[in-house]
Amino acid sequence: MNLPIEILIELLVFALITTGAFMLARRLEAGFSVRRRLRGEAAPGGRPSRAPLVRRQDVSHPILAWVQRSSLNDPKDRLKLRRDLAQAGFESASAPSWYVISRFTLATGLPLCFLLAQQFLAKPASGVQLVFIPLVLTAVGFIAPRAFVDNRAGARRSELENQFPDALDLMVVCVEAGLGLESAFVRVGEETVQSHPLIAEEFERVSQQLRAGRSRSEALKSLGERIQLDSVKSFVALLIQTDALGVSIGQALRTYALEMRERRILKAEEKAMRIPVLLTLPLVACILPVIVTALLLPVIIDLIRHVLPALAGHHGAPAP
Repeated sequence: MNLPIEILIELLVFALITTGAFMLARRLEAGFSVRRRLRGEAAPGGRPSRAPLVRRQDVSHPILAWVQRSSLNDPKDRLKLRRDLAQAGFESASAPSWYVISRFTLATGLPLCFLLAQQFLAKPASGVQLVFIPLVLTAVGFIAPRAFVDNRAGARRSELENQFPDALDLMVVCVEAGLGLESAFVRVGEETVQSHPLIAEEFERVSQQLRAGRSRSEALKSLGERIQLDSVKSFVALLIQTDALGVSIGQALRTYALEMRERRILKAEEKAMRIPVLLTLPLVACILPVIVTALLLPVIIDLIRHVLPALAGHHGAPAP
């Protein structure tokens, strides 16, 4: 059967477009694979990597660079913001620029959306509400990104605090088995990448800094500055002092790991002791009114049925 020339042309165009799209997809996937390896991410279905191989310290995009230059002029404020964002998990060089953009967008976008929504409402806001609500939305737009970053940083620190004692116990085992401190960091990072990914990433970064030629004290101090936990700072100070004094690292780590386990038990007992205090408020708010009502209900019913009619009849009787 002979096909019309139009159908043949359409089939040929379809085949060319399909082939071109397939080749373009393969090319993009190859480029994305290289970028994932450089950033330390996993390929689809692969094992997640712990730390990127290459970290950019400057902002390459011109718009983001302009935002950073125009809004973050003070180097101290820029360093503090970058440190806060890094503690929240946003370690990209462009994270401060995106933070400024998000605050500006929310602070201007929320009141504008509210004002535009008034055009479609049957009863739009007027008077004081039309001024007060946009001001409140502007304040929310300024505060919300900072609150999100602080909340995420606090949650990340709590998770690191829960993961650190287990990693410390594993490090004690590695050191007592004969591994050096650098090898122990590498081994603990490899073994805890699935169960404790955050502390594994931090230990892997320490091992990378040591392999890159950074001194042990500087790498450990950088670990304490990134995590901002008292337990990790004490661990860093312990390792630095042990290395300086020549004391056995294995014995020092075992003693500190024992203290960490005791501290975890005390913290769990403290949380358990707070349970009765926390239960007092719902008990008073929910159960006590029911008990009081159940006790006073018969008296109230008797008052309504007998006392109030008697008083009403006494006052309604004609005077002699």
